Amino acid sequence: MERLNIDCLILIFNELRTDKKSLHSCLLVNKVWCHLVVPILWGKYPWYVIDRKESEKLINVIISQLSSSSRKFLSENNVSLSSTILSKPLTFNYVSLCKFPGAENVSNIINIVNNYDFTKRRDLLEQEIYKLFISQCKNIKELSWETSQPLSLFPGALTCFSQLHSLRINMNIVSSNNLHEMAKICKDLNELIVNKYSQDTPGLISLIDAQRNLKSISFASYYIKKEREGTYEELSNVLARKGCTINNLYSSNLVGVISHSFLSSFINLKELTIYQYDDYKSEKIQEFQQYLAISKFPGLQSLKIGGVSCFKELAMLIEKTEGNLSYVYIDMSNKDAESTGMVIKAIADNCPKIEYLSTYLGPKDLIYVKPLLLHCSKLSRLRLKNLYENNIIGDELLDILTSSSPLSLNNIKLSGGWKYSINSIERFFESYRGRKLLEFGIKDNIHEDNFTIEHIKIIRKYINEGVIGHTNL
Repeated sequence: MERLNIDCLILIFNELRTDKKSLHSCLLVNKVWCHLVVPILWGKYPWYVIDRKESEKLINVIISQLSSSSRKFLSENNVSLSSTILSKPLTFNYVSLCKFPGAENVSNIINIVNNYDFTKRRDLLEQEIYKLFISQCKNIKELSWETSQPLSLFPGALTCFSQLHSLRINMNIVSSNNLHEMAKICKDLNELIVNKYSQDTPGLISLIDAQRNLKSISFASYYIKKEREGTYEELSNVLARKGCTINNLYSSNLVGVISHSFLSSFINLKELTIYQYDDYKSEKIQEFQQYLAISKFPGLQSLKIGGVSCFKELAMLIEKTEGNLSYVYIDMSNKDAESTGMVIKAIADNCPKIEYLSTYLGPKDLIYVKPLLLHCSKLSRLRLKNLYENNIIGDELLDILTSSSPLSLNNIKLSGGWKYSINSIERFFESYRGRKLLEFGIKDNIHEDNFTIEHIKIIRKYINEGVIGHTNL
């Protein structure tokens, strides 16, 4: 019966894990409750301390768990800990209960203990803090690696990191050698996030190659130098080798930097996000467009493309999906973009489950809007933007939305570059009477000639009558 009571208490305390104040009250009831609640509090809340005094208390507890050898090493290198060490033995091994600290957490500890000393002593203290957590934390699931410390070489690294599921790496800080050592330990990542990638790194290639079931991989490359173009062959090759397991790809500014031939290997891809805002030569963009056009992702569910014009290729890609695509976001800055209507037609013909669509609409593309609305009965959020100077299609677009919008469509944003007559605006909002339009907005630059005070008055009227929930106007 006593065991049953403890099991019930555990369930109750876990339900309260988001209520720090209540958990703290439970902590004070008796020893049994204390031993059940402390792991929950220390597992969730230690790094969310804002108050300076509370931070100092937390850090005193952590520093007090440094091993005698670490204390001796720091003392011999003139790192003073005397004011932070607690005199009484600790009741719990608090460090083992903590979520593994991020670089900011470790920096905060060092700043308080070492009074913002940025000499070599800081690096030594950082080293010993990481050693402490690696020796005490078992089988952590997430790590954000933003330190030059060789984490994978510290005692206990095998037990600490072998079960990692998610790893975020700052390539400006973490060395290739350290990544190579981590590859020997960490082989079961589900998610790998690589920030500030700027060149082929053998250690990173080894780490990716070592993974047995990598599902999601992200690259953010903001500092790539033009002279390094074409030097990323190994990255492209290793991505191709892992293509059959990866179902989520995110890349920023890799178009024109590496060959995208690996895309054809991503046969199980479910989410594709590519943002490209660096200016590269047209032949580099064409290479990406060619590989995108021949790729086939039958299970694709989410597609986000920004900065690179490829409407024709996107349409070809969408046509080869098998009806599971539910989210499409396209963002361009190229005023010369062509084939915008092909994307809308491809979605209308192949995406019955589409729920969110943000794309561009030209004067010749209106013929595809009605089939889109009629065939995509789950569409709930629609954003239509204007890449062209022509502004005469506003009324015709609103009339199509008035007559053909599915019942699910309750969130609409349109370009501010189109003209809308008062009558078409009123007809459109009347069509939503009885089925609330949760949000209506006008995007981009709103021309005064296109949207007047009278338009605003009409919108305010329908807001007051409960037809519109929210607007940016």
